[in-house]
Amino acid sequence: MACRKLLIVCVHLSVLASVMAGSSAPAIFIFGDSIFDAGNNHYNLNCTAQADFPPYGSDYFHRPTGRFTNGRTVPDFISQFIGIPLQKPFLEVQLEIVNGTRKNYPSNGINFASAGSGVLLATNNESGVTPIQVQLQQFQTLVEQNRIDRKILKESLFFLESGSNDIFNYFFPLDTPTVTPDAYVRSMLTEVRNVVDTIYKLGARRIALFALGPVGCVPARVLLPGSPVTRCYGKMNKMVKNYNLGLEDLVKSLPVRYPGAVGVYGAVYKTVQTFRANPKRYGFADVESGCCGYGTLGGELQCGKEGYTICKNPNEYLFWDFFHPSERTYKLISKALWAGGRARIQPFNLKKLANMTLPHA
Repeated sequence: MACRKLLIVCVHLSVLASVMAGSSAPAIFIFGDSIFDAGNNHYNLNCTAQADFPPYGSDYFHRPTGRFTNGRTVPDFISQFIGIPLQKPFLEVQLEIVNGTRKNYPSNGINFASAGSGVLLATNNESGVTPIQVQLQQFQTLVEQNRIDRKILKESLFFLESGSNDIFNYFFPLDTPTVTPDAYVRSMLTEVRNVVDTIYKLGARRIALFALGPVGCVPARVLLPGSPVTRCYGKMNKMVKNYNLGLEDLVKSLPVRYPGAVGVYGAVYKTVQTFRANPKRYGFADVESGCCGYGTLGGELQCGKEGYTICKNPNEYLFWDFFHPSERTYKLISKALWAGGRARIQPFNLKKLANMTLPHA
């Protein structure tokens, strides 16, 4: 009987340990664009890039949250896998503190991402978006003012996904581009290195850089002059792949450049292209058109704008609207990033990044 009790205790301790192991990352700090934005733009009265109206958010939150999809995004799913609450938008938290409804900044991280922004300062600045450089300033101010507990930063995950808008705008400029595609990508990667430099100096040690998806395949490509309709825009995807290679190289050099830090590279492009190549295997009936929109490929009008149409089953669509994945696509990507092998994320997955013991600087 004593042995049996001991066995039961051991089993309980083992289960407890496994649960605790899944929640070792106390927070996620998020920087980026509409792929990650959880509603910051809604609280920015000067911003025209919005998703704070129906039917955005309809299939999970059952209301628009400012996310540019019908439900959760990658940071939301990863937070749920870890077992922490979803991160609030920085501007929402800031407003609550100003209004006196909140005293402290949340301990589970903050989402600074702004839809429409890029890694280049000038990208969509006429739309009132928050550039990633300003997102960094917001985070830096909180750290320097001790509004964020510095002790949790080393254990927290730092997510960065940005660049789609920069590259899309290269093909839809107000003025003819004055630099080559390669030079443009190099300037983008310079800004990414500056981001990593800054967050590292402020305490980040678990850094995840996410590749761009195949931007040349989004339904909104039909808005671009000279873009093909029956296939992806090859010139755009070539720029995306070159940018992604730069991100991958940065992650490989990260342990040397930033002592004590560990980085991972999420191969989102390859993952999404796998879905596109084998749609039935992954439960997709349509990997070309937006579920919600209007016109060719559903790419001529933003979801929710006057005249839009919506599909019956968003779960069968790779794209929710003219630019963004459906919640189901985000879920599949998130699973690949959380527990996938090297074909999905390198050198290891987010689950390991969240739970590993870091080297001392």
